[in-house]
Amino acid sequence: MTRALFVFLLTASCLLPTISYADAASDIQIQIDTNKQQVDALNAEITAIQKQLNVLGTQKNTLQSAINSLALSQKQLATQIKITQSKISSANLQIQELTLSIGDKETTISENQDAIAKALRGIAEDEQTSFVTKLISSNSFGAAWQTVDQTLQFNQALTNDINDLRTTRTALATNRDAVTKQKENLIALQNELSLQKKSIDIQKTTQQKLLADTKNQESAYQKIVSNKKAEEAAFEAALFELESQLQYVLDPSRIPPAGKGVLRWPVTDVFITQQFGQTSSSKRLYTSGTHNGVDFRAPIGTPIRASLTGTVMATNLGAVQNCQYGKWILVKHLNGLATLYAHLSEVSVQKGNTVTTGQVIGFAGNTGYAIGPHLHFGVYIAEAISFKNYTCWNKAVVNIPIAPVNAYLDPLVYL
Repeated sequence: MTRALFVFLLTASCLLPTISYADAASDIQIQIDTNKQQVDALNAEITAIQKQLNVLGTQKNTLQSAINSLALSQKQLATQIKITQSKISSANLQIQELTLSIGDKETTISENQDAIAKALRGIAEDEQTSFVTKLISSNSFGAAWQTVDQTLQFNQALTNDINDLRTTRTALATNRDAVTKQKENLIALQNELSLQKKSIDIQKTTQQKLLADTKNQESAYQKIVSNKKAEEAAFEAALFELESQLQYVLDPSRIPPAGKGVLRWPVTDVFITQQFGQTSSSKRLYTSGTHNGVDFRAPIGTPIRASLTGTVMATNLGAVQNCQYGKWILVKHLNGLATLYAHLSEVSVQKGNTVTTGQVIGFAGNTGYAIGPHLHFGVYIAEAISFKNYTCWNKAVVNIPIAPVNAYLDPLVYL
């Protein structure tokens, strides 16, 4: 083995193109940090807008407050879209950074492989002369032992280089996994962006319809509110009468036992405005004195998600304005439960569709007798549900889901 070959092997693994990679990675990190600062500022803006929306919610229900609420919600959504776009930009930058790192490690692997291959070729050439012959041909014992020492050092250097190669391969595999994960995150962010854009389109359409229906007149808006209140009272009374006539023998073994996490929250931002059962508000608001579901605060256009995998039993596309639950979806689940999502602005599924846990099935609204935008979420014993025709205030007839009183379950027991 020549001294030149030995020196080459000792130094080969150190000759890495780290400078260009480090500079590029530093530039990318600066951009990522800048995006994070923008996201923090935008989140603060969203919080400020939500405070304004909360104040509006406590004010008298007027046309102007309804329009202001829609305008603020659109501004909040537009800010959320900016946040998502910044997150997408950061995800792309992180993918670039990881890709650079992968290229750097692939170069290191290639150089290490070349160094080892060259060293092994040197060994093959050197082994053509036997070790004993080298000792005999040496000018002195000192030179002979130097040859032995160089051989031992060479073997150690070769072992170290192979270990470095293995370490680099492991790091390369880790980086490839990280890129795959980042790409999954990027797809999720892009889907979220599409939902946010859909939500803002729904809000703009609702605002335009409100202005068209009222011709920007407060009296026309208050007439709509009055009709909704009257429809709500009539519907609650009719529903209570129908429910009272139904009988159902509850078999606890047919449904899951009470427990958190059986169902997923149907909205991302959970804020309950009306609970299930008899409350101070329900005694005042409902003919039966009880509320058969849970109401969540949900601005118009909020994505509504299936609480559990199941099959769509029925939907109502809200052909009759201001009537009963407006646009709604009823999903039957394999565990014996069924869930209702009501007062939607848009329904995204059809009867017979299979939906999965967390899937967006519609968007929140204020259709039916709902005066303000929210989600009415109900949980039933599925086998106890039946459908009856209901005559709305304008004499139109729609089909509604009903169940005996004891077949309505408290959603919060399962969420």
